[in-house]
Amino acid sequence: MSRVLVHNFSISLDGFGTGEGLSFDAPFGHAGQRMHEWMFETRMWHTMNGEPGGGEGVDNAFAERHEHGVGAEIMGRGKFSPEHGPWVDLGTDAEWRGWWGPNPPFHTPVFVLTHHPRPDLEMEGGTVFRFIDASPREALELAREAVGGLDVRIGGGPTVVRDFLAEGLIDVAHIVQAPILLGRGVRLWDGLEGLESRYDIEAVAAPSGVVHLTLTRR
Repeated sequence: MSRVLVHNFSISLDGFGTGEGLSFDAPFGHAGQRMHEWMFETRMWHTMNGEPGGGEGVDNAFAERHEHGVGAEIMGRGKFSPEHGPWVDLGTDAEWRGWWGPNPPFHTPVFVLTHHPRPDLEMEGGTVFRFIDASPREALELAREAVGGLDVRIGGGPTVVRDFLAEGLIDVAHIVQAPILLGRGVRLWDGLEGLESRYDIEAVAAPSGVVHLTLTRR
């Protein structure tokens, strides 16, 4: 059976996976891009953006595992859009299509969890956003039907990752703790007391200042 994975999910020292005040111009709210600066310096990131250079050390070794063997992603609505409630401008040129441009980096089916389902959204490069109202287990069943034996990635945000961890559905989670304090936003670890009893946890510190946490289900 395919595995369920979390890759390159960054949090602050105080456990926040996103900041406060998400908007179309600020997908991580007041956190900005500070939690992800470690990735921007890697060779993987430079290559993905058609640029030369980038570090090939510890951060790159973790970052480049993001795409291997993944056949579908599950994300929360907040990762796709800062909107709440019914969708607006459906079927028009003004329709919001995510922060990633016409060719998102997923290149797989992406299941977006929302209480307001809508028609699928096909993008360039093979990405198809499918908007579903489903529990974590129901969403995982749909994703596994689509992957053909490949792995399923849980892409975030923090509420979605937390819900899948709480249900015991994640096999391996790579969490990156960045050396910043946010103070407000949405925390990953709330309600997950005793998680270490179900997962083996390894920590690797990188020269960039981040700590790579790998949680492997026992």
